[in-house]
Amino acid sequence: MLKKALSAIAIATLALTAQAADVLKVGATAVPHAEILNHVKPALKAQGIDLQIKEFSDYVQPNAAVEDKQLDVNFFQHQPYLDSYNKDRKTSLVAVPNGKVHVEPFGGYSQKIKNVKDLKDGATIAIPNDPSNGGRALILLAKQGLIELKDPKSLTPTPLDVAKNPKKLKFKELEAPLLPRALADVDLALINTNYAIEAKLNPTKDALFIEGSDSPYTNIVVSRQDRANDPNIAKLMNALHTPDVKKFILEKYKGAVVPAF
Repeated sequence: MLKKALSAIAIATLALTAQAADVLKVGATAVPHAEILNHVKPALKAQGIDLQIKEFSDYVQPNAAVEDKQLDVNFFQHQPYLDSYNKDRKTSLVAVPNGKVHVEPFGGYSQKIKNVKDLKDGATIAIPNDPSNGGRALILLAKQGLIELKDPKSLTPTPLDVAKNPKKLKFKELEAPLLPRALADVDLALINTNYAIEAKLNPTKDALFIEGSDSPYTNIVVSRQDRANDPNIAKLMNALHTPDVKKFILEKYKGAVVPAF
Protein backbone atom coordinates (compact mmCIF):
# COMPACT_ATOMS: atom_id res chain seq x y z
CA MET A 1 0.00 0.00 0.00
CA LEU A 2 2.86 2.36 0.89
CA LYS A 3 4.60 1.51 -2.39
CA LYS A 4 1.47 2.39 -4.35
CA ALA A 5 1.15 5.68 -2.50
CA LEU A 6 4.79 6.56 -3.22
CA SER A 7 4.32 5.66 -6.90
CA ALA A 8 1.27 7.90 -7.08
CA ILE A 9 3.22 10.75 -5.49
CA ALA A 10 6.09 10.24 -7.95
CA ILE A 11 3.72 10.30 -10.92
CA ALA A 12 2.02 13.42 -9.60
CA THR A 13 5.41 15.08 -9.10
CA LEU A 14 6.44 14.26 -12.68
CA ALA A 15 3.15 15.62 -13.99
CA LEU A 16 3.60 18.86 -12.07
CA THR A 17 7.19 19.17 -13.36
CA ALA A 18 5.99 18.70 -16.94
CA GLN A 19 3.26 21.30 -16.44
CA ALA A 20 5.78 23.73 -14.97
CA ALA A 21 7.71 23.98 -18.24
CA ASP A 22 7.42 27.45 -19.78
CA VAL A 23 6.16 27.44 -23.37
CA LEU A 24 7.99 29.71 -25.83
CA LYS A 25 6.35 29.89 -29.26
CA VAL A 26 8.58 30.90 -32.15
CA GLY A 27 7.84 31.28 -35.85
CA ALA A 28 10.53 30.55 -38.42
CA THR A 29 11.17 29.73 -42.04
CA ALA A 30 12.23 26.11 -42.50
CA VAL A 31 15.85 26.52 -43.62
CA PRO A 32 18.05 27.37 -41.82
CA HIS A 33 16.03 29.04 -39.05
CA ALA A 34 13.83 26.16 -37.90
CA GLU A 35 16.77 23.77 -38.22
CA ILE A 36 18.88 25.94 -35.92
CA LEU A 37 16.01 26.28 -33.45
CA ASN A 38 15.46 22.52 -33.39
CA HIS A 39 19.16 22.11 -32.64
CA VAL A 40 18.87 24.20 -29.44
CA LYS A 41 15.52 22.76 -28.38
CA PRO A 42 17.03 20.07 -26.06
CA ALA A 43 19.23 22.65 -24.30
CA LEU A 44 16.20 24.84 -23.61
CA LYS A 45 14.16 21.85 -22.45
CA ALA A 46 16.84 21.21 -19.82
CA GLN A 47 16.20 24.78 -18.61
CA GLY A 48 12.46 24.21 -18.33
CA ILE A 49 11.49 25.82 -21.62
CA ASP A 50 9.28 24.04 -24.13
CA LEU A 51 10.31 25.60 -27.44
CA GLN A 52 7.41 25.24 -29.88
CA ILE A 53 8.41 25.98 -33.47
CA LYS A 54 5.90 26.92 -36.17
CA GLU A 55 7.26 26.93 -39.70
CA PHE A 56 6.24 29.51 -42.32
CA SER A 57 6.91 29.68 -46.04
CA ASP A 58 6.60 33.45 -46.42
CA TYR A 59 7.93 36.65 -44.85
CA VAL A 60 4.66 38.30 -43.77
CA GLN A 61 2.79 35.82 -41.59
CA PRO A 62 5.54 35.34 -38.94
CA ASN A 63 5.49 39.05 -38.08
CA ALA A 64 1.69 39.22 -38.10
CA ALA A 65 1.56 36.23 -35.74
CA VAL A 66 3.92 37.92 -33.27
CA GLU A 67 1.99 41.18 -33.47
CA ASP A 68 -1.28 39.29 -32.84
CA LYS A 69 0.28 37.48 -29.84
CA GLN A 70 -0.06 34.07 -31.46
CA LEU A 71 3.74 33.76 -31.21
CA ASP A 72 6.24 35.07 -28.68
CA VAL A 73 9.07 35.66 -31.17
CA ASN A 74 10.07 34.93 -34.73
CA PHE A 75 13.36 34.17 -36.43
CA PHE A 76 13.54 34.66 -40.20
CA GLN A 77 14.36 38.27 -41.07
CA HIS A 78 17.02 40.97 -41.03
CA GLN A 79 16.75 44.50 -39.64
CA PRO A 80 16.15 46.31 -42.97
CA TYR A 81 13.19 43.99 -43.65
CA LEU A 82 11.81 44.55 -40.15
CA ASP A 83 12.16 48.33 -40.54
CA SER A 84 10.28 48.20 -43.84
CA TYR A 85 7.57 45.95 -42.38
CA ASN A 86 7.03 48.22 -39.37
CA LYS A 87 6.84 51.31 -41.59
CA ASP A 88 4.38 49.78 -44.06
CA ARG A 89 2.08 48.23 -41.45
CA LYS A 90 2.42 50.80 -38.66
CA THR A 91 3.72 48.16 -36.24
CA SER A 92 6.52 48.38 -33.69
CA LEU A 93 8.15 44.97 -33.56
CA VAL A 94 11.74 44.98 -32.34
CA ALA A 95 14.89 42.91 -32.44
CA VAL A 96 15.41 41.39 -29.00
CA PRO A 97 18.62 42.29 -27.08
CA ASN A 98 21.62 40.45 -28.54
CA GLY A 99 19.23 39.24 -31.23
CA LYS A 100 21.74 38.74 -34.07
CA VAL A 101 22.32 35.12 -35.08
CA HIS A 102 23.64 34.69 -38.63
CA VAL A 103 24.04 36.10 -42.11
CA GLU A 104 22.74 34.33 -45.21
CA PRO A 105 24.82 35.73 -48.08
CA PHE A 106 22.43 36.76 -50.87
CA GLY A 107 23.32 35.47 -54.34
CA GLY A 108 22.63 35.67 -58.06
CA TYR A 109 21.72 32.42 -59.86
CA SER A 110 21.14 31.44 -63.47
CA GLN A 111 20.35 28.39 -65.58
CA LYS A 112 21.29 30.23 -68.79
CA ILE A 113 24.73 31.69 -68.15
CA LYS A 114 27.83 30.58 -66.30
CA ASN A 115 29.37 34.01 -65.80
CA VAL A 116 27.74 37.36 -65.12
CA LYS A 117 29.83 38.82 -67.97
CA ASP A 118 27.75 36.73 -70.37
CA LEU A 119 24.52 38.51 -69.44
CA LYS A 120 23.00 39.85 -72.68
CA ASP A 121 21.50 43.27 -73.31
CA GLY A 122 17.81 43.34 -72.37
CA ALA A 123 18.15 40.34 -70.05
CA THR A 124 15.39 39.73 -67.50
CA ILE A 125 16.45 39.79 -63.85
CA ALA A 126 14.12 38.42 -61.15
CA ILE A 127 14.34 40.11 -57.76
CA PRO A 128 12.26 39.91 -54.53
CA ASN A 129 9.23 42.20 -54.51
CA ASP A 130 9.53 43.38 -50.89
CA PRO A 131 11.36 46.71 -50.40
CA SER A 132 14.28 45.51 -48.28
CA ASN A 133 15.18 42.36 -50.22
CA GLY A 134 14.46 43.96 -53.57
CA GLY A 135 16.80 46.76 -52.57
CA ARG A 136 19.35 44.21 -51.41
CA ALA A 137 19.24 42.58 -54.86
CA LEU A 138 19.76 45.89 -56.64
CA ILE A 139 22.69 46.78 -54.38
CA LEU A 140 24.31 43.45 -55.23
CA LEU A 141 23.76 44.05 -58.96
CA ALA A 142 25.36 47.47 -58.58
CA LYS A 143 28.39 45.88 -56.90
CA GLN A 144 28.74 43.68 -60.00
CA GLY A 145 28.87 46.83 -62.15
CA LEU A 146 25.63 45.95 -63.95
CA ILE A 147 23.73 49.05 -62.81
CA GLU A 148 24.31 52.28 -60.92
CA LEU A 149 21.97 53.54 -58.19
CA LYS A 150 20.99 57.14 -57.47
CA ASP A 151 21.90 56.76 -53.78
CA PRO A 152 24.56 54.06 -53.24
CA LYS A 153 24.09 54.34 -49.45
CA SER A 154 20.37 53.52 -49.44
CA LEU A 155 19.45 50.01 -48.27
CA THR A 156 16.03 50.08 -49.94
CA PRO A 157 16.42 51.21 -53.56
CA THR A 158 13.76 50.17 -56.09
CA PRO A 159 14.04 49.75 -59.87
CA LEU A 160 12.97 53.40 -60.10
CA ASP A 161 16.20 54.32 -58.29
CA VAL A 162 18.43 52.86 -61.01
CA ALA A 163 20.42 55.79 -62.41
CA LYS A 164 22.33 53.88 -65.09
CA ASN A 165 21.38 50.63 -66.78
CA PRO A 166 23.80 50.19 -69.72
CA LYS A 167 22.55 46.68 -70.58
CA LYS A 168 18.91 47.81 -70.40
CA LEU A 169 18.16 45.03 -67.94
CA LYS A 170 14.49 44.30 -67.24
CA PHE A 171 13.47 43.68 -63.62
CA LYS A 172 10.79 41.16 -62.71
CA GLU A 173 9.64 41.52 -59.09
CA LEU A 174 8.36 38.30 -57.51
CA GLU A 175 7.47 36.94 -54.08
CA ALA A 176 10.74 35.73 -52.56
CA PRO A 177 9.66 32.04 -52.23
CA LEU A 178 8.89 31.92 -55.98
CA LEU A 179 12.34 33.03 -57.15
CA PRO A 180 13.96 29.57 -57.41
CA ARG A 181 11.05 28.35 -59.56
CA ALA A 182 11.48 31.37 -61.86
CA LEU A 183 15.04 30.42 -62.83
CA ALA A 184 13.95 28.64 -66.01
CA ASP A 185 12.03 31.71 -67.20
CA VAL A 186 14.54 34.50 -66.50
CA ASP A 187 18.18 35.13 -67.30
CA LEU A 188 19.21 35.76 -63.69
CA ALA A 189 17.48 35.57 -60.30
CA LEU A 190 18.57 37.15 -57.02
CA ILE A 191 17.53 34.65 -54.36
CA ASN A 192 17.48 34.73 -50.56
CA THR A 193 19.73 31.97 -49.25
CA ASN A 194 17.03 30.21 -47.21
CA TYR A 195 14.95 29.71 -50.36
CA ALA A 196 18.04 28.81 -52.40
CA ILE A 197 18.93 26.06 -49.92
CA GLU A 198 15.35 24.75 -49.91
CA ALA A 199 15.58 24.53 -53.72
CA LYS A 200 18.77 22.44 -53.39
CA LEU A 201 20.99 25.26 -54.61
CA ASN A 202 24.37 25.58 -52.93
CA PRO A 203 25.09 29.32 -52.56
CA THR A 204 28.85 28.86 -52.33
CA LYS A 205 28.95 26.72 -55.50
CA ASP A 206 25.92 27.58 -57.61
CA ALA A 207 25.72 31.36 -57.21
CA LEU A 208 27.38 33.38 -59.98
CA PHE A 209 28.08 36.05 -57.36
CA ILE A 210 27.30 36.41 -53.69
CA GLU A 211 27.42 38.98 -50.88
CA GLY A 212 30.61 39.39 -48.89
CA SER A 213 31.09 39.25 -45.12
CA ASP A 214 30.30 42.99 -44.91
CA SER A 215 26.58 42.34 -45.47
CA PRO A 216 24.36 44.43 -43.14
CA TYR A 217 21.59 41.83 -43.43
CA THR A 218 22.14 39.86 -40.24
CA ASN A 219 19.20 37.61 -39.32
CA ILE A 220 17.64 38.50 -35.97
CA VAL A 221 15.15 37.25 -33.40
CA VAL A 222 12.13 39.57 -33.18
CA SER A 223 9.39 40.16 -30.61
CA ARG A 224 6.85 42.74 -29.53
CA GLN A 225 8.29 45.60 -27.49
CA ASP A 226 6.62 44.40 -24.29
CA ARG A 227 8.30 40.97 -24.59
CA ALA A 228 11.78 42.01 -25.71
CA ASN A 229 13.34 41.63 -22.26
CA ASP A 230 11.48 38.46 -21.28
CA PRO A 231 13.83 36.11 -19.34
CA ASN A 232 12.82 33.11 -21.45
CA ILE A 233 13.65 34.96 -24.65
CA ALA A 234 17.02 35.83 -23.12
CA LYS A 235 17.55 32.11 -22.48
CA LEU A 236 16.73 31.43 -26.14
CA MET A 237 19.36 33.92 -27.26
CA ASN A 238 21.93 32.46 -24.86
CA ALA A 239 21.21 29.02 -26.34
CA LEU A 240 21.61 30.37 -29.87
CA HIS A 241 24.92 32.09 -29.06
CA THR A 242 26.97 29.06 -28.02
CA PRO A 243 30.10 27.55 -29.58
CA ASP A 244 28.00 24.45 -30.24
CA VAL A 245 25.55 26.40 -32.42
CA LYS A 246 28.40 28.15 -34.23
CA LYS A 247 29.91 24.74 -35.01
CA PHE A 248 26.51 23.42 -36.13
CA ILE A 249 26.03 26.33 -38.56
CA LEU A 250 29.53 26.10 -40.00
CA GLU A 251 29.45 22.34 -40.48
CA LYS A 252 25.87 22.00 -41.76
CA TYR A 253 25.74 24.94 -44.17
CA LYS A 254 29.41 25.08 -45.24
CA GLY A 255 29.55 28.84 -45.79
CA ALA A 256 26.00 29.28 -47.08
CA VAL A 257 25.08 30.54 -43.61
CA VAL A 258 27.61 32.47 -41.52
CA PRO A 259 27.43 32.93 -37.71
CA ALA A 260 27.13 36.57 -36.61
CA PHE A 261 28.09 36.11 -32.95
